[in-house]
Amino acid sequence: MSTQANRYAHQLLEARNRGRLLPRLSAQAALSIDDAYEIAKTIADIRTAQGETWVGRKVGFANSKFNEQHGLASTEGMPSWSPLFDGTVRYVEDNHGIQSLDGALQPRIQPEIVFKLGRTPEPHASLDGLADCIEWMAHGLEIVTCPYPGWDFALPDAIAAFGLHGALLIGEPKSLSQASRHHLVQVLADASVSLSRSDADGYTLCAAGFGSSVLGSPVFALKRLQRLLETQPQSPPLAAGEIISTGAWAEASPVVPGQTWITAFSGVSLPGLNISFV
Repeated sequence: MSTQANRYAHQLLEARNRGRLLPRLSAQAALSIDDAYEIAKTIADIRTAQGETWVGRKVGFANSKFNEQHGLASTEGMPSWSPLFDGTVRYVEDNHGIQSLDGALQPRIQPEIVFKLGRTPEPHASLDGLADCIEWMAHGLEIVTCPYPGWDFALPDAIAAFGLHGALLIGEPKSLSQASRHHLVQVLADASVSLSRSDADGYTLCAAGFGSSVLGSPVFALKRLQRLLETQPQSPPLAAGEIISTGAWAEASPVVPGQTWITAFSGVSLPGLNISFV
């Protein structure tokens, strides 16, 4: 598929750069999961050649509610992944920030947990072994975007299109002790988050979710990511220094300029985020 992958890669990059929608790829020709990852790799190679820096990965389709929202319930337990580059990742000072939506295609917002790997995991690492590699965790808000009209896509379309990633806003990192790592699976599984939007009468709760909705726990999502990468010899394994956005805790909500969104956690000592969009 190399020639076609290159053509699709340039179409997707142009759509993102120009802020234009395009027909979903799978409506034009048969598109497999392997084809989609080939397109994604081509895009990553182009972005690297243009000077962008790979900083980590996002786990996609790890939440059954999001999957059902898009008719993808059969993908539960089978997450996808996409690379993250420095141009779309930013750290939010004091957990308050302003984010531009200029050029974002049909943007939506979803709350996540982000890990930073302080050490490179061993191949086939156990869950505890993976947890021991986590240097810190933080709350993140991902702006997901879709180049296909009406958010109508099949899974390969989404993987090819940057994993629907638009931007990742990361709050204050929290360093993890050895003891806290060993309890992290259950702590995050039991925790919850709320996502609210400002309006004329105050704030309206738009979505809420539990860490258990992310494949049982965000740490399980990290493990599934490692397993997936082990089946893809063309993909680099997890490495020290990477940040991993582990998947949405709640359904993605549409966002437009002029709104302010806030999040709040229960069950885990992470501050929420307050982001105004312009």
